[in-house]
Amino acid sequence: MRVRNRAVAAITSVVLATAALAGCSSGSGDAAATGQSSSAATADVTQNAAAVLAANTAVHEADTTWSASDAVAITLTGSSATAGKGVTVAGGKITITAGGTYRITGTLTDGQILVVAGDATVKLVLDGVTISSSTGAAIAATEAEQVVVILADGSSNTLSDTKTYAADADVNAALYSAADLTIAGAGSLTVHGNGNDAITGKDGLVIAGGTITVDAADDGIRGKDYLVVTGGTIGVTAGGDGLKADNAEKADAGFIAVSGGTVTVTAGGDGADAATDLVLTGGAMSVTAGGGSATKAGDTSVKGLKSGVISVLEGGTAKVDAADDAVHSDGAVHLNGATLTLAAGGDGVHGETALVIDKGTVHVTKSYEGLESAHITVNGGDTRVVSSDDGLNAAGGSTGTDAAQGAQGGGQGGPGGFGGGGGETVGDFTATITGGTLVIDAGGDGFDSNGTASMTGGTVVVNGPTQRGNGALDVNGTFTVSGGVLAAAGSSGMVVAPDTESAQGWLSATFTGTVAAGTTVQVVDGDGKVVATFVTSKAMQNLVYSSPSIKSGSQYKLYTGGTASGTGTGGLAQGGTLGSATVAATVTAGQAPAGGGMGGRPGQ
Repeated sequence: MRVRNRAVAAITSVVLATAALAGCSSGSGDAAATGQSSSAATADVTQNAAAVLAANTAVHEADTTWSASDAVAITLTGSSATAGKGVTVAGGKITITAGGTYRITGTLTDGQILVVAGDATVKLVLDGVTISSSTGAAIAATEAEQVVVILADGSSNTLSDTKTYAADADVNAALYSAADLTIAGAGSLTVHGNGNDAITGKDGLVIAGGTITVDAADDGIRGKDYLVVTGGTIGVTAGGDGLKADNAEKADAGFIAVSGGTVTVTAGGDGADAATDLVLTGGAMSVTAGGGSATKAGDTSVKGLKSGVISVLEGGTAKVDAADDAVHSDGAVHLNGATLTLAAGGDGVHGETALVIDKGTVHVTKSYEGLESAHITVNGGDTRVVSSDDGLNAAGGSTGTDAAQGAQGGGQGGPGGFGGGGGETVGDFTATITGGTLVIDAGGDGFDSNGTASMTGGTVVVNGPTQRGNGALDVNGTFTVSGGVLAAAGSSGMVVAPDTESAQGWLSATFTGTVAAGTTVQVVDGDGKVVATFVTSKAMQNLVYSSPSIKSGSQYKLYTGGTASGTGTGGLAQGGTLGSATVAATVTAGQAPAGGGMGGRPGQ
């Protein structure tokens, strides 16, 4: 949203070079070796999930089978334990010193299980275990090649740690592993992270099964190199971030990948925070961050699904309610098949450098700005946006904890938004529509680019602002239409229409009075044929319409009061009849209405 002159902006040519964007996923090596963070590497926003994961460090594999006859028994007896070979017991301190499988049962009222097994693989079968520690972690594996926690079928297990850790403590979670950690099985595990995190894997962490419920003073579940969820039912309540992968030093680490299972997160910080890549290919996620979209964000990052490099949401479902952005990347976002329901105090979807929608369903039910990035491309999918400010905003600038802190006044410096705006400078920003469906209900500008825009296919319906300081369409540079269907309804104070050199015909009609919400508006050609039927969802005074049926230079009449029929798309109906409708405006296709902002840019 911004205030703009009525003078015609000087148009500059803007070229989007192949999306060479901030990211690690197509890069290689250690970014720290070059003195750069991983987000300084390059990534292609068109990458699919498989390509992103293939460029990252390989996820470890674990054997999650076990046999009772081969397992060493550890029986917890309140203040101590009894155990077999490979285990030493000193009061409440039970230490596993050799590789193998260990079946643990019973209760330890104040103690811990330590794994100090060199380069061996250790399997811990939890089969009805309760462990509490007043001094540190409940289970801490400090030396091992790999640790596999197996939740025995039908078992219930609980781990609780100390309420305080030293600031420099390496072991600082109720369930901690310095080695690659896998959690699997068909039992349940409850983890209370009283002093810091609930579950931490200092290398990679894979959750393959089980019913896992954690609460944490800080982060819920953290894998430094990666956090991968392939199955299970996971519930996280965290004072800090819910899911986290925080290795930002290596370009091929610090990623989160969810391919299965059910994950529910309630986080005081970010719902899921990946230092590099976040990939969703399956499963079901439900995330509440920072108290949700009705909560004003403070200085803490409170985004829903967050990545430092690239987010590829390709399958599964995610329902996000975040105080700031629902989906956020400091680099790029590729929506490629997931089903997303997003409510945000900031942006619905924010990609700092690029946002591409190829497939899937995206419903932004609440946001300050709906879709925001320097370069936005919609190639397919079903996208619906509700925003209090801009619905789609192709712009650039600084970001941060920007949720509801700049809502007053104009400019893009509001929540989740970019700084700057105002005036007609044409920046290196693009909004490109080639296919799919995009429906916008915006309180500010509906379809906004601080650079250029183009449409070659698809369907775009904008139910834009009612206030005159904004427009359903707002493009600083060239806006060409050569295909698809465009219907943009809004106020008449800042009218923008496609450029006169557009290959496809368009019309822009400003009505003498306000057209009330719920009114059927129909576009009729010179032969009396109804070529478009649109039902307003709110009061409007201008309608821009483009489709293959509109011929430049031809005259069209717009009627109000008819009847719509068939399935609608954001108010654009399949058909309709005039009945007793009356003429409300007469326009010539390809001509901007007189006095209408920057509409049509005649003579260019």
